[in-house]
Amino acid sequence: MQYILGDHGRDSGACVFCEMVAAPPEKRRELLVLAVVPHAFVCLNRYPFAASHLLVVPTRHAGGLDELSADEYRAWTDLLRASVARLGQVAKPEGTNVGMNLGKAAGAGIAEHLHAHVVPRWNGDTNFMPVLADVRVLPEHLDASWQRLAPAFADLA
Repeated sequence: MQYILGDHGRDSGACVFCEMVAAPPEKRRELLVLAVVPHAFVCLNRYPFAASHLLVVPTRHAGGLDELSADEYRAWTDLLRASVARLGQVAKPEGTNVGMNLGKAAGAGIAEHLHAHVVPRWNGDTNFMPVLADVRVLPEHLDASWQRLAPAFADLA
């Protein structure tokens, strides 16, 4: 309900990702940011599809792949690759979904700022709740996920 009822910063014109990267380092945990590197950062998804669902985001506000410079694209995809590997080491998923929704029509919740999803998956991790009641049940609180994952990303900053 927090997601459904929230304005997501849209009413204020603010971009949640731009606010995350502009925040001082001491606010990163509160904002669920795990690591910031030149041109990109990784954070937990505040509205996850699964426990430890990550978002890998270019730091510059850009809505499309073609808007990134070669350096920005390389830094972002390098961080995406590192995030998949580190999530695998810590969460030990049996599989991982990596994807992007480019544009509102493609399902992007925040279409104006490019980002990639990294979703750990386990055999049998779906249940009847999303199908019957449009409810997601997560086995771990976001702060617990942050605490568990942060040490694996500490050397990136």
